[in-house]
Amino acid sequence: MKHDLDTMRHSAAHLLAAAVKNLYPKTALGIGPVIEDGFYYDFDSPHNFSTDDFQKMEREVTRLKKQNIRFERSDRPINEAVILTKKFHEPYKVELIKDLAKTGVPTVSFYKTGGFIDLCSGPHVEHSGQVGEVKLLTVAGAYWKGSEQNKMLQRVYGTAWYSKKELQEYMNRREEIKKRDHKALGTRLELFFFHETAPGMPYWLPNGAKIYKALIDFSDRLHKEAGYEEIISPILNKRELYVTSGHWKYYLENMFVAKTADKETYGVKAMNCPNAMLIFSSKTRSYRDLPLRLYDTDPLHRNERSGTLTGLFRVRQFRQDDAHIFTRQEDLQRELAELLKLIEKFYSTFRLEYSFRLGTKPAKSMGSTQLWKKAEGELKKALDASGARYSILEGDGAFYGPKADLLIKDSLGRQWQMGTIQIDFQTPRNFKLKFTSQDGKDTPPVVIHRAIYGSFERFIGILIEHFGGNFPLWLAPIQVTIVPIADRHSNYAKKVVESLVAENIRSGLDDRSVTMQSKIRDAEMKKVPYVLIIGDKETVRKKVTVRSKGIKNEGAVDLDNFTRKIKQEIEERR
Repeated sequence: MKHDLDTMRHSAAHLLAAAVKNLYPKTALGIGPVIEDGFYYDFDSPHNFSTDDFQKMEREVTRLKKQNIRFERSDRPINEAVILTKKFHEPYKVELIKDLAKTGVPTVSFYKTGGFIDLCSGPHVEHSGQVGEVKLLTVAGAYWKGSEQNKMLQRVYGTAWYSKKELQEYMNRREEIKKRDHKALGTRLELFFFHETAPGMPYWLPNGAKIYKALIDFSDRLHKEAGYEEIISPILNKRELYVTSGHWKYYLENMFVAKTADKETYGVKAMNCPNAMLIFSSKTRSYRDLPLRLYDTDPLHRNERSGTLTGLFRVRQFRQDDAHIFTRQEDLQRELAELLKLIEKFYSTFRLEYSFRLGTKPAKSMGSTQLWKKAEGELKKALDASGARYSILEGDGAFYGPKADLLIKDSLGRQWQMGTIQIDFQTPRNFKLKFTSQDGKDTPPVVIHRAIYGSFERFIGILIEHFGGNFPLWLAPIQVTIVPIADRHSNYAKKVVESLVAENIRSGLDDRSVTMQSKIRDAEMKKVPYVLIIGDKETVRKKVTVRSKGIKNEGAVDLDNFTRKIKQEIEERR
């Protein structure tokens, strides 16, 4: 029987734990879940693991696989389970069992594989011989339960595939991902850097700032065309604002909190919605004012754990193309339909395939079940009407309403969660928001919370890896590099730069005293889309020889013709 990959990988993690216990008996076990493309296991061991140990661990895993040992489940009462895990000197498992006991469960399950037994809910393959090709990848530090207050454990990452061919294809893909790593390319292309004085908060260098600004300009333009109005609101807000919105109760652990000299408590803005609610309430509204589409890209700050910070993919300071649409219930479907068209316009520009994941009411939520059902129904109806592809993840909604998260697939086949659409009947009621309806009654609006890029930082990190640093012309920080062959060509080269810059084409002059070949090679390393070479002929004829990325010389052309061509390419965002 062929099991699904996640089940097989879960079993591979179990075999890794058994192998480590065989090789290093004084090791205590943490947890070993399945993750995307593989698994990991956390260990507390007197032995400092390194990649040098992987071959030995893999050999032991292979030995266990060849024995076709059955995975045998047994359920134990809580007290008996604690005694058993103490007997095997597994303090972390004891802690997990006690955590489970607090939830009221009467029993917990274990899986036995030969002489090895592990606290585990399963499922597993029938026997160890059904575990496919296993490869250990990296080792890293990880705090127990993700808390910096706890001990640092050693986390060993691995992957498992059905066949050697699939494993090799995955390893090749990993090599390609490594080459495209946005942190390495960000340094090489001089886009951004991080500093220990501001963990999780990127410094954008001039090249990176140009990409950032190009994305914001594109977003601003499409939102303006779609009838959104831009707003700006405070970064620091008193605690009371977040109490009203519900964030103080449901989201506080993700926020930075500041106290002033007069002992007032403030929250550093982690989301824009409470401020948008205040802007709506700042004047009397009628049905004629709706829909009101408020758009902002204010800086946000979230208190992400230091161990989860990953380049641009997870940061503490970021901006979103955030918006809040205040609408009548009867106009909700129309607004959602227009929003889905806007999302298509955005993502088709980047040639990115996307789908949605519909999240329903979570365990921790506010508002009536009736309003939740209505909101979920409205969101599902809009997705169905648009023909969008979507899946459903029960319990994954925001605390104030259901959401449809936007998922994209990059050029390496990886899926990323990006923007979101959220239907909110509850927060407007918390803020007592009203508009005067056609029959003169005070009526609460419905709010659509939505972001399309999501975080600009995360989106840029994904684009760097998606394009491998080879940005399309409209996003490239340097669109054209001018290369004079000799010093006598510099005056004309400078005039070419001035002409291009006047046309808002991001251009630079490389007049260093090195060979032309070196200059061209440097431009290629910096992923510059166009290089213009200027020598005697070009200077006399007032032309430029064009060399585009990936293509050798295209020949000499008039500067005006070249300018018109790339302006059109930029405008069309090819």
